[in-house]
Amino acid sequence: MHTWPVQDAKARFSEFLDACITDGPQVVTRRGAEAAVLVPIAEWRRLLAAARPSLKQLLLADSARAETLVPERGRVRRRRAVVPG
Repeated sequence: MHTWPVQDAKARFSEFLDACITDGPQVVTRRGAEAAVLVPIAEWRRLLAAARPSLKQLLLADSARAETLVPERGRVRRRRAVVPG
């Protein structure tokens, strides 16, 4: 992967984009630290599909899914009822 300072990526965006399409992902740095990556759209779509399970995969999964929907008992704080008086 080639590394581009943010100033160069902005100033030479067409070249930056062409490098991404032909050479693959390009890293953008800000003040010397890696900040972002520009990836070709085909790779982005592949990454999205790999990261997100399909509905079929979710329904056929062995693990239960309900415990993530219900908070642990005693962890939820309730408001006290206000008694008029």
